[in-house]
Amino acid sequence: MMTPSMNVRRALLLLGTAALLSACGKQDDSAAAMQAAAAMGPQSTAADPLARGRYLVKAADCAACHTTSDGAPFAGGVKLASPFGTFYGTNITPDKDHGIGNWSADDLYKALHDGVTPTKQLYPAMPYTSYRQLSRADSDAIYAYLMAQKPAAVANHEPELSFPFNMRFGVRFWNWVFLKDTLPDASKGQSADWNRGRYLASALGHCAECHTPRGKFGQLDGAKPLTGAALGRIAAPDITPHGLAARGWTAADLQTFFATGIAPQGSAFGEMYPVVHLSSQYMTHDDLRAMSTYLLGDQGPAPQPLQSVSADAAQLEAGRNVYLAVCAGCHGLSGEGKPHVAVPMHGNSTVRQSDAHNLIVAMLDGIGAQDFPGLERMQEMPGFATQLSDTELAQLANYLRATYGGQPADVTADAVKALR
Repeated sequence: MMTPSMNVRRALLLLGTAALLSACGKQDDSAAAMQAAAAMGPQSTAADPLARGRYLVKAADCAACHTTSDGAPFAGGVKLASPFGTFYGTNITPDKDHGIGNWSADDLYKALHDGVTPTKQLYPAMPYTSYRQLSRADSDAIYAYLMAQKPAAVANHEPELSFPFNMRFGVRFWNWVFLKDTLPDASKGQSADWNRGRYLASALGHCAECHTPRGKFGQLDGAKPLTGAALGRIAAPDITPHGLAARGWTAADLQTFFATGIAPQGSAFGEMYPVVHLSSQYMTHDDLRAMSTYLLGDQGPAPQPLQSVSADAAQLEAGRNVYLAVCAGCHGLSGEGKPHVAVPMHGNSTVRQSDAHNLIVAMLDGIGAQDFPGLERMQEMPGFATQLSDTELAQLANYLRATYGGQPADVTADAVKALR
């Protein structure tokens, strides 16, 4: 489920190009289980390689980085800003001059598995660090589908990177140190759904790339898988079973969220919106169930009820006044939300996060209008950075957290100011 901003985060992998050299980790036995799980693909596409390839390309969210809003499909050009400069999604159509028309199936597999093309070493802004877990059969199906697309004679943009990150050969050193199959514990005793979901989330969906914190050289912290990371404007939340249950998620709600972008806990926004828009809404019911099962576990923890929170009455009253003035018209007097207009605040997953970062950013920046599958949509939420002071936004955040999220009212004006 790759998006442009997700790939921006992956550019942080470049921090390790000058890392100390060490032995590269090897694929462990659990990788074999991942490969086996890949065989359990959607049955409706099993007999049609092109249909299967199309499904896999959507599940891997390739369009997010390889198709611009006004460009030919998979012709590249998507701009990916990063602290090291700018990357651009490449042309992956069958064009022989600018795309992958001269590539073999072996070449694509090597690019996905090792980050190496017939002509160059890829920067890990392309998440081969996760795609390397793809089965060869799935790689070949993706290749067949891409080669069946219309060639587009669109030239690639070279990355615009600062020194030393413009020295492409440096990625080889990072790979030597850090490139390995970072997998969860072995899948013995887990259900077929869990194993299939593990493959979907870890390989195709590459969820860890955004939801796992990184070390000082940009490598994924294997000791804290899926516990959340704050490398961009919107922080990727904790999606471990405990983290999801703490915010009220159930497997059924997760499945609904992946399919439609909307659940009782709120709607997809920020980086998750294009994930749903371009990828997960097209996945089968069985695969969405499997992915939800994997994220919460076969015997997942029960969703935690909202906790009562003690807070300063005067502070909450001040926050409530702000809420009534600028929020209640859309989100309801009691935080109940309005269908097709605005999501509920009561029990909202973002409001229930222990870290108020995303809540503050949403209040400052707003959220654009969003169209979801079917006729569902959410109207634009304006940002209040120019209308409300740091103190007022802190009061509002504390009111929301204490009243509707079961979180302490501990947001300060300085915390808001830091995110402006």
